[in-house]
Amino acid sequence: MGQKRGKVIWPMLLATVMMLSACSSAPATSSVTNSANNGGTSDQPAAATNSAAEATADPAAGGGTDTAANAANELPSKDITGEVTVWAFNETVFDEIGAAFMAEYPGIKLNTVVMPFGDLHDKLQTTIAAGSGAPDVAEVEMYQLNRYMAGHVLENLLEEPYNAGKYKDLVHPFNWERWMTPDSSELLGMPWDMTPGVYYYRADIFEELGLPSDPAELGEYMQDEENFLNLVQILKANGKYFMEWSDGPIVWAGDEVGYFDKDMNWLRNTEKMVKVLDITKRGQQLGWAPHLGYTTDEGKQLVLKGDLVGVVSGSFGARGLQETFPELAGKWKATRLPVGINVGMGGSSFVIPAQSKNKEAAWAYIQWSMRSENAWKIWTKHSIQPGYKDIASLDWYANTKNEYLGGQEEFKLYEQLSNDIPIKHLTPVDNKGWEIFITAIGDALAKNTDSKTVIQKIGDDVMAQASKEIAAFKQAMQE
Repeated sequence: MGQKRGKVIWPMLLATVMMLSACSSAPATSSVTNSANNGGTSDQPAAATNSAAEATADPAAGGGTDTAANAANELPSKDITGEVTVWAFNETVFDEIGAAFMAEYPGIKLNTVVMPFGDLHDKLQTTIAAGSGAPDVAEVEMYQLNRYMAGHVLENLLEEPYNAGKYKDLVHPFNWERWMTPDSSELLGMPWDMTPGVYYYRADIFEELGLPSDPAELGEYMQDEENFLNLVQILKANGKYFMEWSDGPIVWAGDEVGYFDKDMNWLRNTEKMVKVLDITKRGQQLGWAPHLGYTTDEGKQLVLKGDLVGVVSGSFGARGLQETFPELAGKWKATRLPVGINVGMGGSSFVIPAQSKNKEAAWAYIQWSMRSENAWKIWTKHSIQPGYKDIASLDWYANTKNEYLGGQEEFKLYEQLSNDIPIKHLTPVDNKGWEIFITAIGDALAKNTDSKTVIQKIGDDVMAQASKEIAAFKQAMQE
């Protein structure tokens, strides 16, 4: 099995982390305020023997002859038996998924326990540290993974008998690497969804004001800094806000690159970060955002009056808008973020705690959930976009029109955006980096401090103030 499994989890650096799940219906957050029984017959997963051809499309290339492609297209044997406890925080979908899975795998009994986002991640950390009480499978949000990264407390899905590496070519690089340890030696979570950052906007109001309103045209127009700020000025002159949060672009740009590289060097001291901070300062001076969320009482009124005309969110955002403003159906559209920012906004994965006694059945459940077309027909009903290229290319998915977005084929846009998201890794020291970063950014925006000086100083401060945490994590990863 490779490295010896330890029993000690490295402590979390901060008690809370600012981030919403990509699979929640919440809007993009402000950057300032930022949740078994041993019934199995075997402890290890059996090799997959049941073809997925009847449920899942083959990868586009390979013609069914490539061994790796065939292996990636197989579903687990339906002879597997066991009892699996699953912890999840997406209450609207997991019961339906569980019922569909058990209908296809009658020998596996699922016990799905849904709990609040924060409670799940806290309880998972506590039970892992205690050495008992963890589930067989847990849904873990991207920015919470660092809580379980050291100590080999989660199964490495690259190792025997999982061999999840066979799926790598079907997954966008960003979505694969974000579930790995920083040195890319262990895959701790199975890639699931993709949630690129998206700008949702009132196309009817943009058109009325003579602004680009077609998604492709608007997206291209906003890549130029001066075009973008000119658009903001026109909106503001007509009493309109471009988006919710006034510090948005510099936060998105930071999230695009992450915090540290594999050697724990700070990543945000770049010319792009300097440029985007300059843009953010100019936009804030123009009054481009009310700095509040659209789900607040004041935010709802701004949207209903047509004064807040845009929302930045992960690609689940249309669902939240539809739930909150059903009367605005057909008036919204979606396009890419401005000024060359390509960022993943959240996302979740399934992990198998090392202490699980039902790994064979747990792995069968995860494989079916990720690779079965039947599963994805359920996930996508709840605005969960597939993280697998072959699933995303299926006609029933790619050609779906969202009438709330005026009939736009939104999934094609999301898949295009997914290709542009750069690779980044997560670490337990990210929380410390975030705390220093956002405090300094807020101060710079308030005082209009020189952007290059600010970005340089943030990096210096992080490496100095987080030196102990960096050293401890490096040591933990070597054990």
